Amino acid sequence: MGVTTVRLQADIEQQLEAIASRLQRSKGWVISQALAEYIDKQELEQERWRQTLDAMESAANGKLVDAIEVHDWLNSWGSEKELDAPRSNK
Repeated sequence: MGVTTVRLQADIEQQLEAIASRLQRSKGWVISQALAEYIDKQELEQERWRQTLDAMESAANGKLVDAIEVHDWLNSWGSEKELDAPRSNK
C-alpha cells in the first residue's frame, strides 16, 4: 500500500474529520473510499466517451437504425410477440 500526502483546506479537513468520526473510521479510510469512487466514475465516463465516439463514427459511415423500428422494438418488450433488436441498414 502506498502513502500519499494531501494538503486540505481547513473547511474540508473539518468536514473530513466529521465524516470519519460519524463512520467511526480513519480519515485515511474515508479518503481512500472517496478516491476509489472517483476513479470508478472517471473510468465509466471514459468508457461512455469511447462508446459515443464509436457511435458517431458508425453514424458518419451510414450505419443507422430507423427510429420507427427502434420504437416498435421497444414497445414490443414484455409482450408475447417481442421483436428482435433492429439492425443497421448497412
